Amino acid sequence: MAKKKIAVIGVGKIAQDQHLPVIDRGDDFELAATVSGRGVAHGNAPVFKTPAELYAAMPEVKLVSVCTPPGVRHALVREALDAGMDVMMEKPPTTTISELDDLVAYAKAKDRVLFQTWHSQYNAAVDKARDILASDGVKSVRIDWRESVRKWHPGQDWIWEPGGFGVCDPGINALSIFTKIMPFPVFVKSAELNFPANRQTPIDAEIVFKSGQVHQPIMSAGFNWLEENGEVWTISIETVRGDQLKLESGGRILKVNDKIVVEAPSEEYERIYDRFAALLENHESDVQDAPLRLTADAFLMGARNNIEPFEW
Repeated sequence: MAKKKIAVIGVGKIAQDQHLPVIDRGDDFELAATVSGRGVAHGNAPVFKTPAELYAAMPEVKLVSVCTPPGVRHALVREALDAGMDVMMEKPPTTTISELDDLVAYAKAKDRVLFQTWHSQYNAAVDKARDILASDGVKSVRIDWRESVRKWHPGQDWIWEPGGFGVCDPGINALSIFTKIMPFPVFVKSAELNFPANRQTPIDAEIVFKSGQVHQPIMSAGFNWLEENGEVWTISIETVRGDQLKLESGGRILKVNDKIVVEAPSEEYERIYDRFAALLENHESDVQDAPLRLTADAFLMGARNNIEPFEW
C-alpha cells in the first residue's frame, strides 16, 4: 500500500525529536512538506512559511500533523479543516476547552478526521494497569511527575505565557494516563500552584483529586519543573485488593508488588501514527478532552503562590 502524504506544521523540538523521525521510519506516512515560520526543513521535503502556501502549492496533500504550541492551534486546525485536511494535533490540544469543543464540532461538520494525541496513553503497561484497576478497584493514587524545564523546553518562553500551561504541559501527560486507567470519573478537589514572580504559568503544582465513589480513594499529583537529577514520571497505585502498582518511565513500565509485569520499548509516537492510520482507514475521529478538563479545573481551583523568579 502506498504511503499517505502528510505535512508537519510547526517544526520545533517535539516535531524534530519525535514526529519527523517516526514518519521517516514508518510504513504508513511519507513526509510531503513542513510548514515553519523559521524556514526549518527536513530532508528533501519542501518547506513553506505558512499553511496557506502549502495548501495552494500542494493540493494533493490531505493530511497534516499540527505540532505548534497550543496557543495558535485552534486557528491553524480550523484553517486546515477548511482546506479539506484530516488533522492530527499534538498535546495539549488547545488553550481552552471551548476551542477544543469548537474544533470537534467543526471537524464533524466538515466530515474530516480529527485526532487529538495523548502519546503517554499508548503503552501496553498503561492498558494492563487499566485492566487491573477495573477488576481490583482503587484505594489510592499518587502521581509524581518531575523533570527539567531547561532540558525539555530550552529557551521556550511561550510556555511561561498565559495559555502556555507551565509545568502542566508535561503534567497533562500524567493526567492522560490517569484518566485512562481510572475505572470511574475523577475531579479536582483542590490545587496549589507556585508561580515564579516573573512568569505567568506555574513551575510547581500539587493537586488533590476526588471521585463520585461512596468510599473515596486518596488521589493526588505533584508536578515540578526543576528536577535536575533525571526524570521522575511515576504513578503509584494501591488497589482495594491490596496490591501495589507502579507505572514508571512515563507509563512504559508496570510493576506489581515490585515485580515488572510489562516493560515496553519507548514507541509512543510510533503508536499514535499507527492510530492515526487506523482512524483514517475508518474515517473516524478520536478526541479525548478529560486531561485538558482536569488541567483547566486545577487552574480554576488552584491557590496561587508567588515564588522566586525563574531565569533560563
